[in-house]
Amino acid sequence: MRWNLHSTAASQFTTWYNDCMPSYFVETPACRYPVSVERGGLANVRQYIPERAGKVFLISTEDVWQLHGEALAREIGHPHEILFFPGGEPRKRLAEVETLAEQMVARGGDRSSVIVAFGGGILTDVAGFLAAIFMRGIPVIQIPTTLLAQVDAAVGGKTGVNLACGKNLLGSFHQPLAVIIDPAVLDTLPEREYRAGLFEIIKHGVIADADLFWLMSREPKRVMSHAPDVVDRMICDSVRIKAELVSGDEKEQDRRRILNFGHTFGHALEAETGYSQFLHGEAVAWGMKAATLLGAMERLLSSEDKGEILRCVNSYGPLPPVAGVDPARIAARLKSDKKTVQGKIHFVLPERIGAVKITADVHEQFVAAAIEEALAC
Repeated sequence: MRWNLHSTAASQFTTWYNDCMPSYFVETPACRYPVSVERGGLANVRQYIPERAGKVFLISTEDVWQLHGEALAREIGHPHEILFFPGGEPRKRLAEVETLAEQMVARGGDRSSVIVAFGGGILTDVAGFLAAIFMRGIPVIQIPTTLLAQVDAAVGGKTGVNLACGKNLLGSFHQPLAVIIDPAVLDTLPEREYRAGLFEIIKHGVIADADLFWLMSREPKRVMSHAPDVVDRMICDSVRIKAELVSGDEKEQDRRRILNFGHTFGHALEAETGYSQFLHGEAVAWGMKAATLLGAMERLLSSEDKGEILRCVNSYGPLPPVAGVDPARIAARLKSDKKTVQGKIHFVLPERIGAVKITADVHEQFVAAAIEEALAC
């Protein structure tokens, strides 16, 4: 199955405002909600909290709260409690969700409560999952503070936690009331976290927008220097792509699956290394290299485009070393990926920059070879 989204300056999912800063909309059969991209956007959070809401629970990590919590808290305009998630991929487990839920009950949480998730991708996944299951479901507002969360994790309603045997194997689709993206908060982001988010943007370029890919490929210095016009465009283009895909396929039954480019291999690497060696975006970067190599081996992708993708990914490195990782164990973990159906592993493979194919019809020896080569390059 092939997919190629056509990039447009504005689509039915986009509204432009305030000097051409856009607000996007995700439209599903059950709801329609905005994804606002605006510098200084934290000041607008209260307009998204329902008037009849009960207590608001701000869930964050202590490091994010120390940097930006005061600015957010004074804009809530509603009785609220602050809860802290310890953070980190190893803590993205069901036990932490239960701990947060117990704290909400102890502090007066009920079915009228609203959760505001304020942090990176792990936090938005965990807090979103908590909102999906607390009292059988309460509203959540997502305010992502890392680049990866802004361009991917916080948009689209996918929530969940990990099991020891695999990533995000427990979860739910729970769409937020709104997503508020303030690019200015990225100025306090550690460089490694910023780089990790850039790999998700490269992913969007490969799967759906060649112009975005070439921006990332040709402007690494401006990207790494946080040039505001480049940062805002990267975020806006990625959110537009994500909004279009989610609106057409909320539950990931069809074309939304192209967002998993790099994730099938990457999730296996994360699980094999105990979720302690790679940031999620770094694992996706490695996974994109493996998927690109596999696409070339399957003769779907030209050698020229293969080289361009690998060069672009490597230009935003370095990635953590992968010495000592057994390729055979990564290959075995692919079978427990949540995208595996009836024993068949589905891969998202590039056909050219800006277009991909979803297929389970690959040669097993090529999968093993792609893993080995990706580990070496």
